[in-house]
Formats: sequence, C-alpha cells, structure tokens
Amino acid sequence: MAAFEPARTLNYGIVAVADVVEAISSHRPYRPGLGIGVALDEIRSKRGAQFDAEAVDACLKLFEEKDFEF
Repeated sequence: MAAFEPARTLNYGIVAVADVVEAISSHRPYRPGLGIGVALDEIRSKRGAQFDAEAVDACLKLFEEKDFEF
C-alpha cells in the first residue's frame, strides 16, 4: 500500500482545493457567492502551506490559462 501514498496524497490535495474553490465562489443559503477571483486568491495565498502546491497550480492553470468555468 505504501506505493500508492503519493498518488493518494495528491488526490486528497486536489479534492481539498476543488472543495474550497467551489465553496467560496458559490452561493450559500447564508451568504452570496464571493466569486471565482476571491476563491483563487485564497488558494494562491495558502499554496504550499494549507493546500498542496501541485493541486493549486493545476487549478490556477485551469481557470487562468484554459478559461475553465463552472
């Protein structure tokens, strides 16, 4: 099982980043969505500390270079 640990860790990092981006940018019953810019700023500011650096870089590339939207 140890051979799968790096992939598992990256998968967790991807899910964490995606969850934060979706949660910050989307409307919630208790507040309006704050927008994708605020969400990307949040993950960028915590890159390598709270969020996996590779996952943050991939997410930023999708939104900023590939014009991804949801």
